[in-house]
Amino acid sequence: MPRTVHLAVYDTLADWETGHATAWLARSGFTVRTVGTAADKPVTTIAGTRILTDLSLDDLRPEDSAMLILPGADLWDAGDDLAPFAAAARRFLDAGVPVAAICGATAGLAREGLLDDRAHTSAVSFYLAATGYAGGEHYVDTDAVTDGDLITAGPTEPVAFAREVLGKLGAFDGAKLDAWYRLFHDSDPAAFEELNA
Repeated sequence: MPRTVHLAVYDTLADWETGHATAWLARSGFTVRTVGTAADKPVTTIAGTRILTDLSLDDLRPEDSAMLILPGADLWDAGDDLAPFAAAARRFLDAGVPVAAICGATAGLAREGLLDDRAHTSAVSFYLAATGYAGGEHYVDTDAVTDGDLITAGPTEPVAFAREVLGKLGAFDGAKLDAWYRLFHDSDPAAFEELNA
């Protein structure tokens, strides 16, 4: 399996949503590369942080990746500018390569038809219902959902999102994954020792 994870980046990206996942993937030996509409083109996050893209979306190939991570962004609800990223998610899922989407990116996947037949979550069910998608019966009101190769989460659940990503890619498993989650979600001091044992 490739050890490169691709993080989609675009203007208005929600900074807080993928930091736990990407940082701990990197600490676990994965390489995180940014992918945008064009290589070497900077994007500006909601916080005003500028990120330089490593790779163009046109050059992104599922076979070169362990996972595609799609953060939320205001642009997911402001038109079709990010639709090419949802189309890339389709290519990844069709190739059997995992996709993880949080917040507004779940609406992009809904518009692409990728949530019609998969268990999923988001901010709230009526947010996705507003897209006109056909997957409402598969909506699960929980922190994060993994269905096969697809992970979804709402905007207030970056730690649960990261737990699913880290588990899916085997960065942590079993007791270590549980300890990681208890440390960062529950602030359980005992989990620190378990994680670093």
